[in-house]
Amino acid sequence: MANVLDEKEAARRAEQETYARWLLWGTRIGFATLVVTYFLYIAGIVAPAIPVEKLPAIWGLPLDEYLAETHAPTGWSWVARIGKGDLLNLAGVAVLAASTLACYLRVLPVFVRGKERAFVAIAIAEIVVLLAAAAGMF
Repeated sequence: MANVLDEKEAARRAEQETYARWLLWGTRIGFATLVVTYFLYIAGIVAPAIPVEKLPAIWGLPLDEYLAETHAPTGWSWVARIGKGDLLNLAGVAVLAASTLACYLRVLPVFVRGKERAFVAIAIAEIVVLLAAAAGMF
């Protein structure tokens, strides 16, 4: 009996370590992306969509006026304009946001193989909620 419990504990620990390792790498990659893209923007290597000198005049605008003045993208439309320095940093934000989704996708097969029905259901629910949020359903 103790042997079975030890195996279950070892399996659970392996699942946790896999999730943690994927989350660690996701946050490292996301943070590195943020640092690099910020440097590219600040150094002027990648031109911004909105000139830096224009920012103080538009920061205080209500959202609808800001969007009309800047033609700033909303939702996922920033992806089409990723080549602009002030939007490039959103790539790092997207990597950070997707890290949890990647972790759940990685451990889901582990839960299925281990016949952990409750964890399978929770992981699928998390994946559905994260995808729905990314799609703008919330």
